[in-house]
Amino acid sequence: MTPKSQGDYAVVLQDVKKTFDGKEFILKGIELKIPKGSLTAIIGFSGTGKSVMLKHMLGLLKPTSGKVIVLDTDLASMDDNTLTKFRCNFGVLFQSAALFDDMSVLENVCFPLEEHRRELSPEDVKKIALEKLKMVGLDTAHNNKLPSQISGGMQKRTGLARALALDPEILIYDEPTTGLDPILTEMVDNLIVETHKARPGTTSIMVSHDLHAAFRIADFVVMLDAGKVLLAGTPDDFYKSDLELVRRFVDKGIKHQ
Repeated sequence: MTPKSQGDYAVVLQDVKKTFDGKEFILKGIELKIPKGSLTAIIGFSGTGKSVMLKHMLGLLKPTSGKVIVLDTDLASMDDNTLTKFRCNFGVLFQSAALFDDMSVLENVCFPLEEHRRELSPEDVKKIALEKLKMVGLDTAHNNKLPSQISGGMQKRTGLARALALDPEILIYDEPTTGLDPILTEMVDNLIVETHKARPGTTSIMVSHDLHAAFRIADFVVMLDAGKVLLAGTPDDFYKSDLELVRRFVDKGIKHQ
């Protein structure tokens, strides 16, 4: 994977800095280019700026200085209404799935379509939602159940189906396996890979604390440390790195898959 031009990248961060109080900087000059079509994992210890960087990519935060360019568009060039529409290019699977408790599985997946594709008929909305639920492998027997009536794994599948509803160009997974048991963790990891392979050209970005999964399933890895990118490259680049902190991660038991 060797992109050569700006158009080959889904997300570009240019010297992005962020402070909330004018004194302490959370992001200290992030330089990053995420290749289009990649399955990218963002890793790093807690407090290194992963979540803050992710919010900049989504346009939820504005940098104190620097540029955030997504799909060849500088987010700073858009007003709030334009940015809201632009976010339809993203699908997000949240850490807890973040489903609406009082909506059924099917209604949860219909929701973004009803909000952002109002030209669609109710029948078309339902048809698309059913297609997405089928894509993530959720049995139709669960479509009319509430989130509290299905398992954690099914909730993740429903959340992913909802994230896919608008056919986004970029899929973001925010700590998708936090708090899950090993079996469910493996299921979610495999689901991410299967979804990525089933949608050629889609860029998948996964923020994860699970180093084993990050190196097993990602083809591009970004490691943050103290508000900066310590290393970005293929898993092989990490295995071959002489950087001390990278070596500590690798030596913790990450094995070449």
